[in-house]
Amino acid sequence: MFYAFGFERVGVVVGDLYFVNPRAVQGQEGAEHGVRLELRMLDRGALKGSVYSAQPIEIGQPVWRADLLESVEGPPGSFDRTHHHPAFAGWEPGRRVYVTGMSDDPLGWLGTCLADLDGLLTSAGFPAETAGPGDAESLRAAAPEIVAVTRGLLERVRSGELGHPPGNESPDVVRAGWL
Repeated sequence: MFYAFGFERVGVVVGDLYFVNPRAVQGQEGAEHGVRLELRMLDRGALKGSVYSAQPIEIGQPVWRADLLESVEGPPGSFDRTHHHPAFAGWEPGRRVYVTGMSDDPLGWLGTCLADLDGLLTSAGFPAETAGPGDAESLRAAAPEIVAVTRGLLERVRSGELGHPPGNESPDVVRAGWL
């Protein structure tokens, strides 16, 4: 499942995720699942037809990522793999950062982060003018809805409806999900 929230120049994408056995921190071996959320740059492409044609939209460069993950074998609600990536190097995430507040109240923590677009951009090394003039206020206003979507996806992962391992298309596939 994949959701996208678009503003002027930035957007937020949210989706369920399953990692077979990520190369992670020692002590965190084994499969994990949950919800991934990314702050991304957006761009409108040139129309490919008349003024009435569909608008091409690019969900581009990642800026910041939150992984609300837990081990598949662990107790639901443990958030034992929950972390965020304050910055990216191109398309590669930077270091994982584990925050106590994030594990204790991940959805509250997420809402606070989304309400501070300037802080997210600064921590990621992006100048404030990267965002459109109304992006910070639009994101702040949409934060409760984004958190609600994230909560719903987490519930669906825990119920077994989402967050499934990848199919048998290739033994090299180590994750399932849009993000």
